[in-house]
Amino acid sequence: MSAEVETPAAARSGRTTAGSLGGSLIVSIGLGYVLTVACQRLLSPQDYAVFVTFWGLVMGLGSTLSPLEQELSRQSAVAALTGGRAGRPALRAVAVGMLVAAAFSLALLIPPVNEKLFGGDWSLALIVLCGGVAFACQFGTRGLLIGQHKVKAFSLLVVAEPAIRALVLGVLFVSVAYNVVSLAIAVAAGSFAWLLFARPARQLLDPHVEGDGWGVTGRRMGMLLVGAALTAAVITGYPALVGLLAPGGDRDRVGALFAALVIARLPLTLIGPVQSLAVPFVVRLSVTEEGRHKLRRVLALGAAASLVLAALGALVGLWLGPWAVRFVSGPKYDIDGWSVAGLVWSSVLLVPMQLLTAVLVARTQARLVLVTWAIVTGTASLLLVLLPGETVFRAVVALAAAPTLGLAVVLAFVLRKAPESVSGTTPGTGGTSS
Repeated sequence: MSAEVETPAAARSGRTTAGSLGGSLIVSIGLGYVLTVACQRLLSPQDYAVFVTFWGLVMGLGSTLSPLEQELSRQSAVAALTGGRAGRPALRAVAVGMLVAAAFSLALLIPPVNEKLFGGDWSLALIVLCGGVAFACQFGTRGLLIGQHKVKAFSLLVVAEPAIRALVLGVLFVSVAYNVVSLAIAVAAGSFAWLLFARPARQLLDPHVEGDGWGVTGRRMGMLLVGAALTAAVITGYPALVGLLAPGGDRDRVGALFAALVIARLPLTLIGPVQSLAVPFVVRLSVTEEGRHKLRRVLALGAAASLVLAALGALVGLWLGPWAVRFVSGPKYDIDGWSVAGLVWSSVLLVPMQLLTAVLVARTQARLVLVTWAIVTGTASLLLVLLPGETVFRAVVALAAAPTLGLAVVLAFVLRKAPESVSGTTPGTGGTSS
């Protein structure tokens, strides 16, 4: 079929995909905000401190497992190019994710750790365990769907996750049965939304198809999951990073900063679906030299646009940020405009950063993904430790500087000459190509 015939169809498909995915993300973000703000309002500050620790751990674990979605979307897209289906390597990747989730969650049951995080409430650690293992299956399901361009089912699953959480929260509110543990269950319940889509995802999987063995799959997923864990440290887990490296300070100001951070970072936890959509897109473009050239041009223009958008967002945050935080979280959350400006700058730049690392995933350059996020997390950690001044100042500066450097690094990686083929069956590609 000629390019002239394919182009209009591809354009219509792209518009349909963007519209469906965009709508689902808007709904997901809205439902996520309902849950976040409702929990702030329903719990006392003391209980919310425990809950936000749980929230950071389970969502951080979810962020750590998100490369499963990108990796399975890559495998599924590569298989689709030849009319096939993803095989055993997909199942192996999900199994690795489940083992990582279980190991992390079981560590939370160690008495000294549990006492420090949850005040000795072991039930919260078990909820993290259940939610984490379910997250691995959920990301695997989403990857299979989007890799084969099952946009409708994928979009519905993206919405189903926060919708289930909001539904359980609503039941708890009406029955006046909400507390830290019950709200934690509501959060974990969303991780089981994949069960509603298990049948269509199963049809995209052929367990008889061989491919990368446990060694190759384990190494690749290990690098991707470590990179994602570093990512989570500067997104959902940033309050824990600050508490570990820059403790102290005015508790009210630090609390207000974290309340604003949880709200502002929420859309970033939903960027995973867009990353997974980007992976098969990169796979298809990377087949030809013309496609690779077009991809590099799009990425450079997108990075430049993100800097402009971040600057504009910072100005808006400087002006309206303090009012917006008090309006959403309550009058007790008082924050400076410059703090919100730094937070917005950081949040905007983390979006193109995550999309650009998805390009590296599509090229199976897992080592470069790990290097990128190690630089970001390392920069933030060093600034938190070495900068003079009080806690909020160090937290905001580290928050703004780290992704700025990270964007420059990952852009340099992706603008280099890309591999001429994208394959899921070449052992060691992630190492040699990086």
